[in-house]
Amino acid sequence: MTDTPLLKVSGVSKFYGSRIGCKDVSFELWPGEVLAIVGESGSGKTTLLNCLSTRLMPTTGSVEYRMRDGNFRDLYHMSEAERRFLMRTDWGFVHQNPADGLRMTVSAGANVGERLMAVGDRHYGNIRATANDWLTRVEIGTDRIDDQPRAFSGGMRQRLQIARNLVTSPRLVFMDEPTGGLDVSVQARLLDLVRGLVNDLGLSAIVVTHDLAVARLLSHRMMVMKDGHVIEHGLTDRVLDDPREPYTQLLVSSILQV
Repeated sequence: MTDTPLLKVSGVSKFYGSRIGCKDVSFELWPGEVLAIVGESGSGKTTLLNCLSTRLMPTTGSVEYRMRDGNFRDLYHMSEAERRFLMRTDWGFVHQNPADGLRMTVSAGANVGERLMAVGDRHYGNIRATANDWLTRVEIGTDRIDDQPRAFSGGMRQRLQIARNLVTSPRLVFMDEPTGGLDVSVQARLLDLVRGLVNDLGLSAIVVTHDLAVARLLSHRMMVMKDGHVIEHGLTDRVLDDPREPYTQLLVSSILQV
């Protein structure tokens, strides 16, 4: 692991008029590290994720990303074209609803292949072979390569979305409630898959979730949000096993009582 962070976040705030989306968030993310952002609905975690991934422009603050040449760039000072290229190549974004991250009317193979074409691959045979390999890695039969995602189950769609995002070997992946809406058994299988891929590929990831079990399984470090503020931040096991803030204690105890 390098001694230089991958992402440097400083004073990020987003206001909607007088309403706080998130306020004064600062942290660093390191290569190979998974950070979970947790909190109840309306806590500001998705607003923060969208600001970090440049899907939303913050009111104040900066997010600096270490490019492959080692230099840091302020994401909000990049051109729109530069940010789009980063999202198609060096980053991934896994949506809660896989239909938001897939093209539902083209084949599974084409969904994966589009990302390869974005980084310059034009050889049809290579693209199809790589798509086949990634379908296998996310536990989708290669006989489904020409099927459209609308013919897939929810769990299969989510696994296909993961393959589409990871095929270009991104260094940073954003995940917004990646197991939301899935049956418990499907969630467990998907989480095992994601954890294995993150470890195997050495990915950095920022995962937004309301599910503390997801945070414990996937993340090294955790931030707890309430009313747009980060109220607790630390190693995941420490935060979950010895929460310091009353709100975090309430979150943890509510899970234990289920």
